[in-house]
Parts: sequence; structure tokens; C-alpha cells
Amino acid sequence: MVTSNAGKAAEVKAFFHGSLEIDHIDLEVPESRSLDIAEIAYGKARYAYGLLHIPLIIDDTGFFIDALHGFPGPYAAYVLDSIGNEGILKLMEDKDDRKARFITVIAYADEHGIRVFTGTLEGTIGLCPRGLGGFGYDPIFELGKKTLAEHSLEEKGRVSHRARALSSFHDWFIAQRDEKNPKHANG
Repeated sequence: MVTSNAGKAAEVKAFFHGSLEIDHIDLEVPESRSLDIAEIAYGKARYAYGLLHIPLIIDDTGFFIDALHGFPGPYAAYVLDSIGNEGILKLMEDKDDRKARFITVIAYADEHGIRVFTGTLEGTIGLCPRGLGGFGYDPIFELGKKTLAEHSLEEKGRVSHRARALSSFHDWFIAQRDEKNPKHANG
């Protein structure tokens, strides 16, 4: 897992419960400017693989709000640092449509190329921040009747956009491994 965020690497490692061996490589990877999360993740994977020449995964996440025409999109981290949740809520004050989504793309790179896996989490923007858990937009992003910040880490880990992308990657990777080496398929 290539990321400068040790917490994210630990979350990814924990997600796989030992079914895949994940090591953290602390590397700051430049991001291309694009409105397409998959294109950004793909570019980051190409850059990291070009430096490291080892199989790796890397991710990128965007936060898209329908009433704001997809804003902040791939610039979610910058917007959070700039105006925070309070700024998002201010922009949403007169909006009836409160639908939003997180999209995470996991890019896997190896000697055969790069594949991308997407996970989406649909929800709504709440009227005010709620909950003590989570980070980022979690206190204002509602999933059902609770914000992500009100969900336990275990609950969030099962349903999150990152978990969905990681699950798709995991299923593909295990199938590829078992196809290449049938003894893995038999346990």
C-alpha cells in the first residue's frame, strides 16, 4: 500500500484480515489534475510503480454533492482544509437536494499493467455536524439516520467506499492468484 498516511495503510491491512500480505510504503505521490477519480488513481499507480517496480495498490477518493454539481469532487481534501464542514453546510443552506457520495478508486499496479476498482457510498448531507467518531466529512455525511461519525469504526469499515473498492480488488486478486496457482484454490 503506497500512501504517506500510515493510518490509511493500517486500515487497509486490517481490512484484509491476513488474507493478503500488505506492507506500507510511505511515499508522497503527485496527483494529476482531473475530475475523474479513476484517472487520478491510475496516474498515481503508474508513478509509484515506475519508481518502485513492485506490485502495489494506491487509492484516491472524491466527495461529490449533487446540489453543488459534484463539488468538491476530487478536491475534497483541499476543500475540507479550506472551508471545512461548516463551509459545506453554508453552501448547502438553501438546497433541498442533499444527495452526496464518496467514491474511492483502488489502483493495482504490477508488471502486467494497472487495474482500477471502484467503491461508492451514497448518502446525504446532514443539517449539522453529528458524532464524535470519524474524520473529514464523516460528521455531516448521513448514511441512513446516522452520520458516518456516529457509526462505529467496525460498522464504517464494513460499508465504506474504501471497503467496497478493496473488496472488489480482493475478489479479483484472489481469483487471479487461484487461476495462476490452483493449489491456493484448494486451501
